Amino acid sequence: MTLELAWFTAGRGPGSRTMFEHALHAIDSGHLNARINVVFMQRERGEGEGSDAFIDLVESREIPLVALSARRFREERGGSFASHRDEYDARVHDRVAPYAPALCVLAGYLLILSGPMTRTYPFVNMHGALPGGPVGLWQKVIWQLMAEQAEESGVMTFLVTPELDRGPPIAYARFGLRDAVFDPLWAELEGQSVEELHAALGEDAPLFRAIRREGLLREPPLLLATLRALASGERTLSDEQVFDRNGQPAPPYDLTAQVNAAIAEASREAAP
Repeated sequence: MTLELAWFTAGRGPGSRTMFEHALHAIDSGHLNARINVVFMQRERGEGEGSDAFIDLVESREIPLVALSARRFREERGGSFASHRDEYDARVHDRVAPYAPALCVLAGYLLILSGPMTRTYPFVNMHGALPGGPVGLWQKVIWQLMAEQAEESGVMTFLVTPELDRGPPIAYARFGLRDAVFDPLWAELEGQSVEELHAALGEDAPLFRAIRREGLLREPPLLLATLRALASGERTLSDEQVFDRNGQPAPPYDLTAQVNAAIAEASREAAP
């Protein structure tokens, strides 16, 4: 059975576009048994060059596009967006529901979902750490990894629940932080604290950038591998839980090997 998707994004940066293009390529090539029924964007045309380019891509593929400016929605009502989140999501639901998605993908979506929205559809999101690892925005995660002098990190997909960033993990991919590339970067930390490095270089710190680079490299293939597992029935989502093919509660699915293989293949194809 074809997995019917709704794709949620701000479409702001290259990461959002890369994940979307990976999914399109996999669907086109027959490597993902899914269909993107609708793309929902929290930005409308004219709100940014990146999101305008994303809109152009969606329209070029003749995929239904629904856009509702979160910025204008907030400005028209005043106050914080949080106080209007339920109303906004109700409007989003009314626009997305006719496309009958079985699964919603958050890929570069910059808004927190309301409780009612997460109970209406299963939403898959990504996080830049391993299950049980640091929580919060990706910047906070990386600084915490550096402060803890972590040996490894990774990225994961998880099922969104009303409890922010606490939904059950679906799958993950690991990467090491101690090797010929990372060891000299850790050595640069000697004699100074992470707080001092943060103040001096911020996100331009070489170790910070290297950790971020490795995470971004794995996000598109991990999301794609997760969608394959869901499309094939290897994993199913129900009642805010993740189950295996036999209907039993499933632990996080280690897709490190598949993700690394996809990265290696992409590198070979890109080689001159």
